[in-house]
Amino acid sequence: MDGFQTKTPARPGLEYPFDDKTPQPGETTQIIPGLHWLRMRLPFALEWINLWLIDDGEKGWTIVDTGMPLPETKEAWRTIFEDKLGGRPVWRVIVTHMHPDHVGNAGWLTRKFPGAQLWMSQLEYISCRMLVADTGREAPQAGIDFYKAAGWSEDQIENYRKRFGRFGQGVSQMPDAYRRLEDAEVIQLGGHDWTVVTGSGHSPEHACLYCEEQNVMISGDQLLPRISSNVSVHPTEPKANPLKDWLESCSKLKATVAEDVLVLPAHNTPFRGAHKRLDHLVRGHDVGLRRLRQRLSEAPRRVVDTFPAIFGRKIGDDSLSLATGEALAHLNYLIAQGEAVVERDEEGIDWYRAA
Repeated sequence: MDGFQTKTPARPGLEYPFDDKTPQPGETTQIIPGLHWLRMRLPFALEWINLWLIDDGEKGWTIVDTGMPLPETKEAWRTIFEDKLGGRPVWRVIVTHMHPDHVGNAGWLTRKFPGAQLWMSQLEYISCRMLVADTGREAPQAGIDFYKAAGWSEDQIENYRKRFGRFGQGVSQMPDAYRRLEDAEVIQLGGHDWTVVTGSGHSPEHACLYCEEQNVMISGDQLLPRISSNVSVHPTEPKANPLKDWLESCSKLKATVAEDVLVLPAHNTPFRGAHKRLDHLVRGHDVGLRRLRQRLSEAPRRVVDTFPAIFGRKIGDDSLSLATGEALAHLNYLIAQGEAVVERDEEGIDWYRAA
Protein backbone atom coordinates (compact mmCIF):
# COMPACT_ATOMS: atom_id res chain seq x y z
CA MET A 1 0.00 0.00 0.00
CA ASP A 2 3.01 2.28 0.23
CA GLY A 3 5.53 3.76 -2.13
CA PHE A 4 3.89 3.34 -5.53
CA GLN A 5 6.24 5.26 -7.79
CA THR A 6 4.75 7.61 -10.36
CA LYS A 7 6.59 9.51 -13.06
CA THR A 8 7.32 12.92 -11.54
CA PRO A 9 9.79 15.77 -12.11
CA ALA A 10 13.37 15.24 -10.97
CA ARG A 11 13.65 15.12 -7.18
CA PRO A 12 15.06 18.19 -5.45
CA GLY A 13 18.35 17.98 -3.64
CA LEU A 14 17.73 16.63 -0.14
CA GLU A 15 20.18 16.02 2.69
CA TYR A 16 20.54 12.48 4.09
CA PRO A 17 22.64 12.84 7.26
CA PHE A 18 22.27 9.20 8.37
CA ASP A 19 22.84 7.33 5.10
CA ASP A 20 26.08 5.86 6.44
CA LYS A 21 24.48 4.82 9.76
CA THR A 22 21.70 2.54 8.53
CA PRO A 23 20.98 -0.08 11.22
CA GLN A 24 20.94 -3.81 10.50
CA PRO A 25 18.05 -6.00 11.73
CA GLY A 26 18.20 -6.29 15.51
CA GLU A 27 20.44 -3.20 15.75
CA THR A 28 19.61 0.47 16.36
CA THR A 29 21.03 3.87 15.43
CA GLN A 30 20.54 6.82 17.78
CA ILE A 31 19.08 9.81 15.90
CA ILE A 32 18.90 12.18 18.85
CA PRO A 33 19.34 11.35 22.55
CA GLY A 34 16.64 8.86 23.50
CA LEU A 35 15.30 8.27 19.97
CA HIS A 36 16.57 5.23 18.09
CA TRP A 37 16.11 4.12 14.48
CA LEU A 38 15.63 0.45 13.62
CA ARG A 39 14.60 -1.35 10.42
CA MET A 40 12.61 -4.48 9.68
CA ARG A 41 12.34 -6.43 6.43
CA LEU A 42 9.18 -6.47 4.31
CA PRO A 43 8.03 -9.26 1.96
CA PHE A 44 7.51 -6.99 -1.05
CA ALA A 45 9.29 -4.48 -3.28
CA LEU A 46 9.84 -1.80 -0.62
CA GLU A 47 11.96 -4.36 1.28
CA TRP A 48 12.40 -2.32 4.50
CA ILE A 49 10.37 -0.27 6.96
CA ASN A 50 11.83 2.16 9.49
CA LEU A 51 10.59 1.91 13.08
CA TRP A 52 11.38 4.09 16.08
CA LEU A 53 12.22 3.28 19.71
CA ILE A 54 11.94 6.09 22.25
CA ASP A 55 13.25 6.13 25.81
CA ASP A 56 10.50 7.37 28.15
CA GLY A 57 12.55 7.09 31.33
CA GLU A 58 10.93 5.40 34.31
CA LYS A 59 7.80 4.52 32.33
CA GLY A 60 9.83 2.41 29.92
CA TRP A 61 9.87 2.59 26.14
CA THR A 62 7.60 3.78 23.34
CA ILE A 63 7.62 2.06 19.94
CA VAL A 64 6.43 3.96 16.86
CA ASP A 65 5.23 1.59 14.09
CA THR A 66 5.77 -2.13 14.31
CA GLY A 67 6.57 -4.00 11.07
CA MET A 68 4.75 -7.09 9.81
CA PRO A 69 4.21 -10.27 11.86
CA LEU A 70 6.91 -12.28 10.12
CA PRO A 71 9.13 -14.77 11.99
CA GLU A 72 12.31 -12.85 11.21
CA THR A 73 10.69 -9.56 12.29
CA LYS A 74 9.64 -10.98 15.63
CA GLU A 75 13.11 -12.43 16.10
CA ALA A 76 14.65 -9.01 15.43
CA TRP A 77 12.29 -7.48 17.99
CA ARG A 78 13.30 -10.13 20.55
CA THR A 79 16.96 -9.24 20.02
CA ILE A 80 16.19 -5.56 20.59
CA PHE A 81 14.18 -6.33 23.73
CA GLU A 82 17.09 -8.33 25.13
CA ASP A 83 19.92 -5.99 24.12
CA LYS A 84 18.46 -2.47 24.09
CA LEU A 85 15.73 -2.02 26.71
CA GLY A 86 17.88 -2.22 29.83
CA GLY A 87 15.28 -4.29 31.67
CA ARG A 88 12.52 -1.69 31.27
CA PRO A 89 9.25 -2.59 29.50
CA VAL A 90 7.54 -1.23 26.42
CA TRP A 91 4.61 0.75 27.84
CA ARG A 92 3.20 2.27 24.65
CA VAL A 93 2.96 1.39 20.95
CA ILE A 94 2.12 4.28 18.61
CA VAL A 95 0.99 3.44 15.07
CA THR A 96 1.01 6.16 12.40
CA HIS A 97 -1.61 4.42 10.25
CA MET A 98 -3.36 1.14 9.57
CA HIS A 99 -1.36 -0.43 6.74
CA PRO A 100 0.03 -3.86 7.71
CA ASP A 101 3.71 -2.88 7.59
CA HIS A 102 2.97 -0.26 10.26
CA VAL A 103 0.30 -1.92 12.42
CA GLY A 104 1.10 -5.57 11.77
CA ASN A 105 2.86 -6.35 15.06
CA ALA A 106 0.89 -3.94 17.27
CA GLY A 107 -1.24 -6.66 18.84
CA TRP A 108 1.71 -8.99 19.32
CA LEU A 109 3.75 -6.25 21.00
CA THR A 110 0.99 -5.14 23.38
CA ARG A 111 0.40 -8.75 24.43
CA LYS A 112 4.11 -9.36 24.91
CA PHE A 113 4.25 -6.43 27.36
CA PRO A 114 1.09 -6.70 29.51
CA GLY A 115 -0.35 -3.28 30.16
CA ALA A 116 1.22 -1.73 27.05
CA GLN A 117 -1.19 0.68 25.33
CA LEU A 118 -1.91 1.05 21.63
CA TRP A 119 -2.14 4.69 20.50
CA MET A 120 -3.71 5.40 17.07
CA SER A 121 -6.02 7.92 15.47
CA GLN A 122 -9.66 6.89 15.48
CA LEU A 123 -10.18 6.41 11.75
CA GLU A 124 -7.00 4.36 11.42
CA TYR A 125 -7.98 2.02 14.26
CA ILE A 126 -11.55 1.54 13.03
CA SER A 127 -10.49 1.10 9.40
CA CYS A 128 -7.96 -1.54 10.41
CA ARG A 129 -10.51 -3.49 12.43
CA MET A 130 -12.96 -3.30 9.50
CA LEU A 131 -10.45 -4.65 6.98
CA VAL A 132 -9.30 -7.41 9.30
CA ALA A 133 -12.95 -8.49 9.58
CA ASP A 134 -12.94 -9.20 5.82
CA THR A 135 -10.43 -12.03 6.29
CA GLY A 136 -11.80 -15.21 4.77
CA ARG A 137 -14.80 -13.55 3.11
CA GLU A 138 -15.60 -13.94 -0.56
CA ALA A 139 -14.98 -10.88 -2.71
CA PRO A 140 -18.07 -8.61 -2.56
CA GLN A 141 -20.04 -7.79 -5.67
CA ALA A 142 -19.34 -4.10 -5.10
CA GLY A 143 -15.61 -4.77 -5.51
CA ILE A 144 -16.12 -6.88 -8.63
CA ASP A 145 -18.29 -4.16 -10.18
CA PHE A 146 -15.72 -1.52 -9.21
CA TYR A 147 -12.86 -3.21 -11.05
CA LYS A 148 -15.02 -4.20 -14.00
CA ALA A 149 -16.02 -0.56 -14.39
CA ALA A 150 -12.31 0.36 -14.42
CA GLY A 151 -11.70 -1.89 -17.43
CA TRP A 152 -10.17 -4.97 -15.80
CA SER A 153 -10.23 -8.24 -17.75
CA GLU A 154 -12.04 -11.33 -16.48
CA ASP A 155 -8.70 -12.91 -15.54
CA GLN A 156 -7.72 -9.84 -13.55
CA ILE A 157 -11.05 -9.81 -11.73
CA GLU A 158 -10.68 -13.52 -10.97
CA ASN A 159 -7.28 -12.77 -9.41
CA TYR A 160 -8.97 -10.09 -7.26
CA ARG A 161 -11.48 -12.71 -6.10
CA LYS A 162 -8.67 -15.05 -5.07
CA ARG A 163 -6.70 -12.36 -3.24
CA PHE A 164 -9.60 -10.67 -1.45
CA GLY A 165 -9.55 -10.75 2.33
CA ARG A 166 -5.80 -11.12 2.78
CA PHE A 167 -5.34 -7.90 4.74
CA GLY A 168 -5.84 -9.68 8.04
CA GLN A 169 -3.05 -12.14 7.26
CA GLY A 170 -0.58 -9.27 7.63
CA VAL A 171 -1.93 -8.06 10.98
CA SER A 172 -1.62 -9.82 14.35
CA GLN A 173 -4.82 -9.82 16.41
CA MET A 174 -5.58 -6.20 17.22
CA PRO A 175 -6.09 -5.03 20.81
CA ASP A 176 -9.76 -4.58 21.70
CA ALA A 177 -9.08 -1.12 23.12
CA TYR A 178 -6.84 1.78 22.17
CA ARG A 179 -5.95 5.33 23.14
CA ARG A 180 -7.06 7.86 20.51
CA LEU A 181 -4.58 10.30 18.93
CA GLU A 182 -6.11 13.59 17.78
CA ASP A 183 -4.87 16.30 15.43
CA ALA A 184 -2.90 19.10 17.15
CA GLU A 185 -2.74 17.11 20.40
CA VAL A 186 0.54 17.47 22.28
CA ILE A 187 1.98 14.28 23.76
CA GLN A 188 5.17 13.55 25.68
CA LEU A 189 7.87 11.43 24.02
CA GLY A 190 11.28 11.10 25.60
CA GLY A 191 10.63 14.04 27.90
CA HIS A 192 9.74 16.44 25.09
CA ASP A 193 6.50 17.82 23.63
CA TRP A 194 5.48 16.29 20.31
CA THR A 195 2.50 17.52 18.29
CA VAL A 196 0.23 15.13 16.41
CA VAL A 197 -0.22 16.31 12.80
CA THR A 198 -2.83 14.30 10.94
CA GLY A 199 -3.12 13.99 7.17
CA SER A 200 -5.19 11.98 4.73
CA GLY A 201 -5.17 10.78 1.15
CA HIS A 202 -2.76 7.89 1.65
CA SER A 203 -4.81 6.63 4.58
CA PRO A 204 -7.84 7.99 6.45
CA GLU A 205 -6.25 9.81 9.42
CA HIS A 206 -2.50 9.34 9.28
CA ALA A 207 -0.67 10.66 12.35
CA CYS A 208 2.74 12.33 12.04
CA LEU A 209 4.60 13.32 15.20
CA TYR A 210 6.47 16.66 15.27
CA CYS A 211 8.82 17.94 17.96
CA GLU A 212 9.41 21.64 17.31
CA GLU A 213 11.93 21.93 20.14
CA GLN A 214 14.19 19.25 18.66
CA ASN A 215 13.19 19.99 15.04
CA VAL A 216 12.36 16.35 14.30
CA MET A 217 9.30 14.76 12.70
CA ILE A 218 8.30 11.10 12.49
CA SER A 219 6.44 11.21 9.18
CA GLY A 220 5.29 7.63 8.57
CA ASP A 221 4.17 7.44 4.95
CA GLN A 222 2.87 11.01 4.80
CA LEU A 223 6.25 12.29 3.62
CA LEU A 224 8.82 10.00 1.98
CA PRO A 225 12.07 11.20 0.36
CA ARG A 226 12.55 8.92 -2.64
CA ILE A 227 9.16 7.37 -3.43
CA SER A 228 5.64 8.74 -3.62
CA SER A 229 2.94 7.43 -1.32
CA ASN A 230 0.00 5.76 -3.03
CA VAL A 231 -3.14 7.91 -3.11
CA SER A 232 -6.04 5.66 -4.04
CA VAL A 233 -9.78 5.31 -4.43
CA HIS A 234 -11.03 1.98 -3.06
CA PRO A 235 -14.16 -0.08 -3.77
CA THR A 236 -15.63 0.81 -0.37
CA GLU A 237 -15.88 4.51 -1.39
CA PRO A 238 -15.77 4.70 -5.20
CA LYS A 239 -16.61 8.42 -5.40
CA ALA A 240 -13.98 9.52 -2.89
CA ASN A 241 -11.59 12.38 -3.66
CA PRO A 242 -8.39 11.36 -1.81
CA LEU A 243 -6.14 13.43 -4.08
CA LYS A 244 -7.82 16.60 -2.82
CA ASP A 245 -7.25 15.36 0.73
CA TRP A 246 -3.61 14.54 -0.06
CA LEU A 247 -2.84 17.92 -1.61
CA GLU A 248 -4.47 19.73 1.31
CA SER A 249 -2.46 17.58 3.72
CA CYS A 250 0.78 18.51 1.93
CA SER A 251 -0.08 22.20 2.34
CA LYS A 252 -0.94 21.68 6.00
CA LEU A 253 2.32 19.86 6.68
CA LYS A 254 4.36 22.53 4.92
CA ALA A 255 2.68 25.23 7.03
CA THR A 256 3.31 23.28 10.25
CA VAL A 257 6.90 22.03 10.16
CA ALA A 258 10.18 23.88 9.71
CA GLU A 259 11.89 23.72 6.31
CA ASP A 260 15.02 22.20 7.85
CA VAL A 261 13.20 19.69 10.07
CA LEU A 262 14.86 16.28 10.30
CA VAL A 263 12.25 13.95 8.77
CA LEU A 264 12.16 10.35 9.98
CA PRO A 265 10.21 8.54 7.22
CA ALA A 266 8.83 5.01 7.21
CA HIS A 267 10.81 4.11 4.07
CA ASN A 268 14.22 5.14 2.70
CA THR A 269 16.39 7.10 5.14
CA PRO A 270 16.08 10.21 7.37
CA PHE A 271 16.40 13.48 5.47
CA ARG A 272 16.20 17.25 5.54
CA GLY A 273 14.39 19.35 2.93
CA ALA A 274 10.74 18.77 3.84
CA HIS A 275 9.36 21.83 2.05
CA LYS A 276 11.24 21.05 -1.16
CA ARG A 277 10.00 17.47 -1.08
CA LEU A 278 6.39 18.48 -0.41
CA ASP A 279 6.50 20.94 -3.32
CA HIS A 280 7.97 18.22 -5.53
CA LEU A 281 5.20 15.76 -4.63
CA VAL A 282 2.53 18.33 -5.44
CA ARG A 283 4.21 19.12 -8.77
CA GLY A 284 4.24 15.43 -9.60
CA HIS A 285 0.47 15.21 -9.23
CA ASP A 286 0.08 18.44 -11.22
CA VAL A 287 2.03 16.83 -14.07
CA GLY A 288 -0.19 13.75 -13.94
CA LEU A 289 -3.34 15.85 -13.96
CA ARG A 290 -2.11 17.91 -16.93
CA ARG A 291 -1.37 14.78 -18.96
CA LEU A 292 -4.69 13.27 -17.93
CA ARG A 293 -6.63 16.34 -19.07
CA GLN A 294 -4.95 16.05 -22.46
CA ARG A 295 -5.74 12.33 -22.73
CA LEU A 296 -9.41 12.87 -21.84
CA SER A 297 -9.75 15.69 -24.38
CA GLU A 298 -8.74 13.33 -27.21
CA ALA A 299 -11.34 10.57 -26.69
CA PRO A 300 -13.30 8.85 -23.89
CA ARG A 301 -11.07 6.59 -21.79
CA ARG A 302 -11.46 3.76 -19.32
CA VAL A 303 -9.48 3.93 -16.08
CA VAL A 304 -6.92 1.44 -17.40
CA ASP A 305 -6.45 3.59 -20.52
CA THR A 306 -5.20 6.51 -18.40
CA PHE A 307 -2.17 4.74 -16.92
CA PRO A 308 0.37 6.04 -19.50
CA ALA A 309 -0.69 9.62 -18.83
CA ILE A 310 -0.40 9.37 -15.05
CA PHE A 311 2.48 6.95 -14.56
CA GLY A 312 4.48 7.28 -17.76
CA ARG A 313 5.13 3.55 -17.89
CA LYS A 314 3.46 0.20 -18.41
CA ILE A 315 1.61 -1.23 -15.42
CA GLY A 316 1.85 -4.95 -14.72
CA ASP A 317 -0.72 -7.06 -12.93
CA ASP A 318 1.36 -6.93 -9.74
CA SER A 319 0.68 -3.17 -9.51
CA LEU A 320 -2.75 -3.12 -11.15
CA SER A 321 -4.78 -2.51 -8.01
CA LEU A 322 -2.55 0.34 -6.80
CA ALA A 323 -2.47 1.92 -10.26
CA THR A 324 -6.24 1.67 -10.65
CA GLY A 325 -6.82 3.30 -7.29
CA GLU A 326 -4.39 6.13 -8.01
CA ALA A 327 -5.76 6.73 -11.53
CA LEU A 328 -9.26 6.95 -10.08
CA ALA A 329 -8.01 9.43 -7.49
CA HIS A 330 -6.91 11.71 -10.33
CA LEU A 331 -10.10 11.15 -12.33
CA ASN A 332 -12.36 11.82 -9.35
CA TYR A 333 -10.36 14.97 -8.63
CA LEU A 334 -11.02 16.27 -12.15
CA ILE A 335 -14.71 15.38 -11.87
CA ALA A 336 -14.96 17.31 -8.59
CA GLN A 337 -13.28 20.27 -10.31
CA GLY A 338 -15.84 20.14 -13.12
CA GLU A 339 -13.15 19.23 -15.66
CA ALA A 340 -14.27 15.67 -16.46
CA VAL A 341 -17.40 13.56 -16.63
CA VAL A 342 -18.00 9.81 -16.55
CA GLU A 343 -20.65 7.62 -18.18
CA ARG A 344 -21.22 3.89 -17.64
CA ASP A 345 -22.01 1.79 -20.71
CA GLU A 346 -24.37 -1.18 -20.97
CA GLU A 347 -21.58 -3.59 -20.01
CA GLY A 348 -20.87 -1.77 -16.74
CA ILE A 349 -17.66 -0.09 -17.89
CA ASP A 350 -17.00 3.57 -17.06
CA TRP A 351 -15.82 5.96 -19.77
CA TYR A 352 -14.25 9.27 -18.80
CA ARG A 353 -13.98 12.36 -21.00
CA ALA A 354 -13.21 16.05 -20.68
CA ALA A 355 -16.17 18.12 -19.54
